Amino acid sequence: MSAYKIVEIIGTSPKSWEDAANNAIQVARKSIRHMRVAEVREFDLNLNDDGSISEYRVKVDVSFKYED
Repeated sequence: MSAYKIVEIIGTSPKSWEDAANNAIQVARKSIRHMRVAEVREFDLNLNDDGSISEYRVKVDVSFKYED
């Protein structure tokens, strides 16, 4: 039998949503072991005063297996 925990991580990038998701996973893997699944749930943007995009953000649910 196994048990899993799900945590929400917010990743950011000045380039793209894909890069923001990748950044979230790369940072999380430094402290979370046994990650199994990542689900991107929300996409949003930070905008500059002129309406241009300053930052892409994604909310990612990551599941990991509890260690025995």
